[in-house]
Amino acid sequence: MKSSLFRLALPAIAVSALMSVAPAWAKLSADEIKSLGTTLTPMGAEREANKDGTIPAYSGKWLGTPPGINFKGTGKHHPDPYASEKPLFVVTAQNMAHYAEHLTEGQKALFKKYPGTFRLPVYPSHRDFRYSDKVLANVKENAAQAELVDGGMGVKGVFGGPGFPIPKTGIELMWSTKSTAVAWNEIATYDQAVVYPDGNTAWGRVSYKIMANSNNPNGGRKDWNGLASNFNVLTLIPEREKGSIIVGNEQWDYGNHPRQAWQYNPGTRRVRQLPSFGFDMPQGPGGFRTVDDDRLFNGSPERYDWKIAGKKEIYIPYHAYKLDDPKIKYADMLTKGHINPDLTRYELHRVWVLEATLKQGVRHQYAKRVLYIDEDSWNPVLADNYDARGQLWRVSMVNLIYAYELQGYHARVAVYHDLLSGAYMADRLINEQKAPKLNTGELSDSNFTADAARQDGL
Repeated sequence: MKSSLFRLALPAIAVSALMSVAPAWAKLSADEIKSLGTTLTPMGAEREANKDGTIPAYSGKWLGTPPGINFKGTGKHHPDPYASEKPLFVVTAQNMAHYAEHLTEGQKALFKKYPGTFRLPVYPSHRDFRYSDKVLANVKENAAQAELVDGGMGVKGVFGGPGFPIPKTGIELMWSTKSTAVAWNEIATYDQAVVYPDGNTAWGRVSYKIMANSNNPNGGRKDWNGLASNFNVLTLIPEREKGSIIVGNEQWDYGNHPRQAWQYNPGTRRVRQLPSFGFDMPQGPGGFRTVDDDRLFNGSPERYDWKIAGKKEIYIPYHAYKLDDPKIKYADMLTKGHINPDLTRYELHRVWVLEATLKQGVRHQYAKRVLYIDEDSWNPVLADNYDARGQLWRVSMVNLIYAYELQGYHARVAVYHDLLSGAYMADRLINEQKAPKLNTGELSDSNFTADAARQDGL
């Protein structure tokens, strides 16, 4: 094995130690860049299978809709390419000790909290899908020229894919998750539900528009305007908040250009600029989760110190098409304590483990966050969040699918568990809604301004 890849084969503790002494923001060598697409996958993951073959070698044999799948286009639900498969086994509270090396602390806590009902059906692992040639070319360019600026508060030289596909430091890994290839446009109506221990449910619904200009499949890095993401979220439910709109945008330069956001209030019919929108501001029905819980972490990294804690083989929510199935009703999905396990799918994959520790003198509800990041897509899939006492408090997960029209992995149903209250929130539900429209090109920067909020609110 080449020396530039040696650290990927080290045990987690050794990797963590190596990362902690790695020089900050070191440029990759020519050999490391060359490894992308050879000894590593074009996205920077380990190409080979694990020792016992339970994680297969990367094939990337499918781009877009796979053979035999009848996908009717964006705005339609995605058929499951693995629908005929059955679980290899099911992890339960009774047998979890046997599988402990492949479980996160958050998963173990859920087994202890719900010993009679929580379980992980584990299916065969697949690495069949690949990203577009354009994304893969972006990744290689990023590897050669990406650079942290302002002490990690920003990046430059990053476009259309993970900025640091061979991360050397925690802040580089954090930026790779933020800059990974996602939908350029996303237009959707998402249902939200907070399910309490007694079975009562608080509902939310939002009309959701985002645009990530750095992922424009028709553009390039030379004509990118620097806006990393734009958002326009209209509340439809609950009734008391109906008509409220938050719009905004951000650049990958938080030191000089903090996130900008405006809110339309239907009661006053006025738009005001928000002095801050992000971090641990409450969001969702009843303010159940934080703003920066979206996709498990988003926004400025400024409040945390970031450290790579190694790589592990973990059962993660993957190819979770069944959770979007329009034949499944919310009443059958949203069971007490957790989502109905029969509708979930877990696969064994390698993940990066990223630890974020709150800086001295800085405030946030989470004193520590541990993110588990899929090596093949750079999407965070699991998060363990700790309170100020060091107690594991919230356990979150994002179920991934490969979206055929996107030609990439897409964040779907997100679940946020509160271990103390026993309640959980399920977000981005579409079983009883139309499927999202991805990359249609219907949106522009003008949809995400104060004027847009004012127009949409009239």
